[in-house]
Amino acid sequence: MRFTLLTSLVGLVVGAYAQSSAADAYVASESPIAKQGVLNNIGPDGSKAHGAKAGIVVASPSTSNPNYLYTWTRDSSLVFKLLIDQFASGEDTSLRGLIDDFTSAEAILQQVPNPSGTVSTGGLGEPKFNIDETAFTDAWGRPQRDGPALRATAIIRYANWLLDNGNTTYVSNTLWPVIQLDLDYVANNWNQSTFDLWEEINSSSFFTTAVQHRALREGATFASRIGQSSVVSGYTTQANNLLCFLQSYWNPSGGYVTANTGGGRSGKDANTVLTSIHTFDPAAGCDAATFQPCSDKALSNLKVYVDAFRSIYTINSGIASNAAVATGRYPEDSYQGGNPWYLTTSAVAEQLYDALYVWDQLGALNVTSTSLAFFQQFSSGISTGTYPASSSTYATLTSAIRTFADGFLAVNAKYTPADGGLAEQYSRNDGTPLSAVDLTWSYAAALTAFAAREGKTYGSWGAAGLTVPASCSGSGGATVAVTFNVQATTVFGENIYITGSVAALQNWSPDNALILSAANYPTWSITVNLPANTVVQYKYIRKFNGQVTWESDPNNQITTPSGGSFTQNDVWR
Repeated sequence: MRFTLLTSLVGLVVGAYAQSSAADAYVASESPIAKQGVLNNIGPDGSKAHGAKAGIVVASPSTSNPNYLYTWTRDSSLVFKLLIDQFASGEDTSLRGLIDDFTSAEAILQQVPNPSGTVSTGGLGEPKFNIDETAFTDAWGRPQRDGPALRATAIIRYANWLLDNGNTTYVSNTLWPVIQLDLDYVANNWNQSTFDLWEEINSSSFFTTAVQHRALREGATFASRIGQSSVVSGYTTQANNLLCFLQSYWNPSGGYVTANTGGGRSGKDANTVLTSIHTFDPAAGCDAATFQPCSDKALSNLKVYVDAFRSIYTINSGIASNAAVATGRYPEDSYQGGNPWYLTTSAVAEQLYDALYVWDQLGALNVTSTSLAFFQQFSSGISTGTYPASSSTYATLTSAIRTFADGFLAVNAKYTPADGGLAEQYSRNDGTPLSAVDLTWSYAAALTAFAAREGKTYGSWGAAGLTVPASCSGSGGATVAVTFNVQATTVFGENIYITGSVAALQNWSPDNALILSAANYPTWSITVNLPANTVVQYKYIRKFNGQVTWESDPNNQITTPSGGSFTQNDVWR
C-alpha cells in the first residue's frame, strides 16, 4: 500500500512537471508566432490580408471550405482589445498606428448600410463585412448584438489611455461619437433576440448579455469622465437590467450556465468560459453575479463544460478524469465535423490562470457547495470553507489547478503543427488541423492565455461591488395592471402580439408572445400585470401565415408606477 501511494505521488509530480514543461515550451515557441499571426491578418500591410483596407482584421485568409475572408465586428474587437492592452500597458508601443487604423475603419463600417439596417435602424448589429469595407449582402445569421459592445470596450480602453496622456480633443471629437453609437445601440437593443457568437441560435445569449453589461458599465464611467453626463443614467439603468437578466442563465440543478435561451441543446458551451475571461475584472474578486473566473458558479460551470468533451473525442480517450482534454464549442456541434477548437481549449486555461491570480491577490480561496465538485477533482477529501494562502490545502489546490491549466495549453501544443500555425479546429479523431487556416482569433486566444499565465491583468471595468437589482426579474413583489393599446391595420388572418423584457411579457420570445384583442379594431388591446417600479421594454409583432414581423427599432419603453393601473397608447411602427 505504501509503495502504491508513493508511486501515485511520484506519478502526480512527474505529470505536473511534464504539463508545466510542455506549457513553458509552448509559450516560448508559440508567442512570437501567434503575435505575427495576428499582424499578418490586418490590412493593409499584413502578409495574409491582401485586399483588406487599413485596420481591417481578416478573420482568416481561407477562401474556401470555409470562406472566412471577411471581417467580423466581434473577432476584430477581441483581437484589437488584445493589441490595445499590449500597447496601453507598454508591452508593445509600436502598435499605435495600427490601433488608429482600426478605430478609423470601424467608424466607416458603422455607417455602411447593410441587410441589418442603417446606422440608425439596426445596422450596427450586422456581424460581418467584406474586407474592402462594403456590406456583405448574402443570407447570414443576423443580427449579432455582441459586436457593438465588444467594439465599445476595445475603443474605450484606448480612449482612456489617450486621456491619461492628455489627448482629450481626439477622444471627444473622433472616438466618442463611435463609442456612443455602439453604447446607444446596446442600451436600446440588449433585450432583443440575437444570434449567438457561433452564429447558429437566435435567442438570448449569455456571452452577449455579459459583454453588453460590461460595455454599458464602462461606458457610463467613461462618459462621466469626458463630461457626457446626459447618457450616464440611461446606460446605468440598462446595465442594471442586464445584470439582472444575466442571472437567469444559471442552471442550479445542473451546476452550469445555460449558454442560450433557445436552440434545443444542452446549453453546455464554450460561450460561457469565453464570457468569464472577456468580462474578467481583477478588482471584483470571485464575484458570482458577474461570473468572475474564480466564482463558484464559473468554476462549477467550467467543470461541467470540460467534462462534456471527455468521452466524445477520440483524442481524449484514456485521459484521467481530472486532467486536461481538448474542448470544442459545445458537445452537440457538427460544424466541420464537430471538433476541438484551439481558442476554446485556450480559454479554459485562461479562466484558470485568472482564478489563480485573484486567489493570490485575495490571499485565500473559498470552496462552496456550488464549487465543491470542481475542487474535488484535485483533492477528493476537500470540504467547503475558506483556505488561506498560508495553509497546505491552499498550496495543494493551487498547485494542482495550475498544472491542470497548463495541461490545456499542452493539449493545444500537441496538436499545433511544427510551424506554429493555428487553424480554427483540430480533428477529434487524430488532432490534424482542420477548417480555416491561420484563424486570427486562435492566435489572439493563445496570446491572452499566455498573458494570463504570466499574471498580467489590464485594469478594472467596474464589476466590483455591484448589487443585482431585486425588482427586475418580474417575479414576486408588487405588480401593476398595464393596458397596452396599439393602432394597427391588418389583413384578414393577421394578428398583433406583444413581447418584452420581463417574464410577464415572455422575455422577448416571439413564439410565446401575447396576442392582443381586436375587439375595438383598429385598436388592439391587452392588459398585463407587470412588476411595479420597473423599466420595461417591449415591442409589438405581427403574425401572418407563419411569418413574424417585428416593429421597427427602437424598443418601446415605459416605467411602471408603484401601484394602481396604467394605460399605454401606441401606434404600430
